[in-house]
Amino acid sequence: MELSDLQVEPTGSVIGAKVSGINLKNEVSQAVLMELRGLLDQYAVLIFPQQYLSPDEFVRAGRIFGSLLPQQLKKYVLKDQPLVGYNSTSDLPRKNGKLHVRGENYHTDHSNFIEPPRATALVAVEIPEIGGDTQFVDTRLAYDNLSSELKEISTHLFSKHVHQSSRSPRELTKLTQEDLAKIPQTIQPLVIRHPNSGRAALYLNTGRMEGIEGMDDDGAYELIDALYSHAIQQEFEYRHVWSKGEMVIWDNRSVMHQANADYDPEKSRYLYRIMIEGPPIEAFAKNTLKD
Repeated sequence: MELSDLQVEPTGSVIGAKVSGINLKNEVSQAVLMELRGLLDQYAVLIFPQQYLSPDEFVRAGRIFGSLLPQQLKKYVLKDQPLVGYNSTSDLPRKNGKLHVRGENYHTDHSNFIEPPRATALVAVEIPEIGGDTQFVDTRLAYDNLSSELKEISTHLFSKHVHQSSRSPRELTKLTQEDLAKIPQTIQPLVIRHPNSGRAALYLNTGRMEGIEGMDDDGAYELIDALYSHAIQQEFEYRHVWSKGEMVIWDNRSVMHQANADYDPEKSRYLYRIMIEGPPIEAFAKNTLKD
């Protein structure tokens, strides 16, 4: 295909664009590859309709955006393609008849890694007729719209990210002590600089953030909650309604996302998942001081 074949249609929300005129089962030129990477930097969420990718084809398509990151939770990995994980209704617990999905509550993936994934992608294999949407919020725009006071406070602060915070609003996958010992933890800034665009963005994951360095717990979690509540406002949101066969990829340095369990638990929702490697997180304040 030629670069001129690409058609890009913004979602109409503050983030996201649908990309058509491309078959991700086929090889792409270097020009198309660079264009797609630039579109991901710009729109933060890209939707590729009607691709119907097999796991191997999904891996090849993912490599358009970079090298693939091995899946962390091996219990949710395809046996024949270890770089591909999956999200399946059949693996989800139920409480009072309601599903509890992996990925409820806005977050950014694997923020406890020293080098968290630059992007995450899903392919919709089976989708319920109603519900199961994925919501995204633009953390760049959320930072831009902070008050001057909150910008000044948050831009110079850091938080420890662990497997599951002691004040996590959701229960993450239970791990054995042996597996838990293998899970990394690290210190991340509350405000990051995007490695390509240079834009500032809030970097939040309330399921993993264990306080804020240099602050007492009450003050730390009050600030985290204030930033989180600000970032998830509807004005920063794009809500994606899934269609079977499409691939969606998003930039973990620019958005938070959450899954919804608002569908019939008797209906199947099954998606493949891959992650793209990224560089270590960079604090926005550090570079600001250098400029």
